[in-house]
Amino acid sequence: MSESPRDGVQSWTESMSARDRIRAVAETLREPRSVNWISEHADAAWSTTNDELQDLVDQGQLRRVEAGETTRYQPDYTRLLFEEIRTLIEENTREELRNELAAITEEIEEWQATYNVETWEELEQSLADGDLTSAELRERRDVIAFWRENEEDRRLIKHALELYSDVEAAREQLTDVADRATS
Repeated sequence: MSESPRDGVQSWTESMSARDRIRAVAETLREPRSVNWISEHADAAWSTTNDELQDLVDQGQLRRVEAGETTRYQPDYTRLLFEEIRTLIEENTREELRNELAAITEEIEEWQATYNVETWEELEQSLADGDLTSAELRERRDVIAFWRENEEDRRLIKHALELYSDVEAAREQLTDVADRATS
């Protein structure tokens, strides 16, 4: 029996409004999707989905993409990138970010030594080696997934560290303006 797009969404209907479900689906899109697709996956009426998507576009959270005669929607990936960097800066000290960067680098170096490769792509190529057992294949696939995730985290942390002083200065300026306004 095939899985319905609505399987696993049942718990949403009890705890989230239709608009919240639409936003949750829209925020996790990996590729542009139509109103129909989002409506079905959010278990929401087409008209409600269309209205909410228009609101998200107006707020700059989604982008409208024309694909032939179909309009599709996708997150504003630039905005998401900056929000992730901002969250890293707000929730971590510089030292915590540096420590996480060091831990990620150490883990990647261990994989490089263990598998005698420089990149996850080289490790991925090794999956074609006919001498690997199914357990070794699974292990390498898992390492590849973690390695790719680590590289993405490392990239975000590096950006956060590069922007840390600028964000702190902007935050201090905002606090100064607020203090002057209340004085």
